[in-house]
Amino acid sequence: MKTQQPPPPPADDGAREDRDTGSPVTLYDVARLAKVSIATVSRVVHSQDLVRDSTRARVLEVIEQLGYVPDGAAQSLSRRRKDVIGLVCVETRAKKQYDVESMALLFYDEVLRGVESLIRAEHKSVLITYVQDTAPDLPRLLSLSGKVDGLLFGEGVVASPFIARLAKRLPIVIIAGSPAERAADVVTADNRSGSVALVTHLVEDHGRRRLYQVKGPPTAPDAEERSLALTQVLDSHPGCQLVGTFHGSFGVQSGEEAGETLLAMPADARPDAVVCANDQSAIGVLQAFARGGVRVPEEVAVVGFDDIFPGSLFKPALTTVHQPMRLLGERACARLLDRISDPSLQPSVELLPTELVIRSSCGCPPGTEIRRRVATPLAAS
Repeated sequence: MKTQQPPPPPADDGAREDRDTGSPVTLYDVARLAKVSIATVSRVVHSQDLVRDSTRARVLEVIEQLGYVPDGAAQSLSRRRKDVIGLVCVETRAKKQYDVESMALLFYDEVLRGVESLIRAEHKSVLITYVQDTAPDLPRLLSLSGKVDGLLFGEGVVASPFIARLAKRLPIVIIAGSPAERAADVVTADNRSGSVALVTHLVEDHGRRRLYQVKGPPTAPDAEERSLALTQVLDSHPGCQLVGTFHGSFGVQSGEEAGETLLAMPADARPDAVVCANDQSAIGVLQAFARGGVRVPEEVAVVGFDDIFPGSLFKPALTTVHQPMRLLGERACARLLDRISDPSLQPSVELLPTELVIRSSCGCPPGTEIRRRVATPLAAS
């Protein structure tokens, strides 16, 4: 009697080879033979609900028939876990660098703290790299994608087509990306609502009518959302106008340059409020005005966005919008871990609420410190 040969051992990628073709068995093979979606197979593999008993039994039968080992199912294809995620941060090159811009409470420092607080509980590690905002090194990012289980991208500076390409290789979540992004998950602050509340406070509570804008870099989706909010408020308030725009870079120096531009104007031609894309540029405007003898807020109000600690130390203290930077890191990391566990999840957008932080640079009395939570509309997923 002929002795039956044992089945081949599992392949290194966590899935067995197909017994007929010798090719690795994937989640898609199981879905095709069971006549269900890959999402259904993933739910069965991860013992999730929302699957009929009869369907679950059929999928399990196919898994057994093909010899599929679901160790690699969390990656949707055939890769072992590395227990490492990547964080890609955006570095903005400025002509000069100020100490305030390297303090620990700035954007990526806080985001990283949020990521780390979650990832350490999962016994995983974070690999961090920086890319230039003007010329991200795409080949290096492709190489990085092979060293991690998933990637967190900051600010959406990498073009959507490249994100879509990477998302086919591994899970991707964008921090502070555009709410219109469809190639990957996005977790961002509700920049639009926060900025609307800020500018409305200037216009309705302080009667500011001639506003000047210091924009952020054109590659930053959050800067664009804040700019659109300013336009929205001005359009809804007849008699208010945008009297000028300075194209900045989120840095203190670009704020100083904007301030110097305003100082060069005749006093009667200056705006009565300067709306800055972030706190660092607002700090630069305050520094330029202090040197030029412009009184804030008596002559010109100045406001920012982010609520970094140095803004509260200036005189006058900076009115701004608080975005939950640490929570951005936590929520983005949580979403990435979910996607690593279940690659069939549909891309979603999560908007985190902001707070209007009212101090005295807008025209409120010295010593004012009022925080108002800004309502956030439901984000479409």
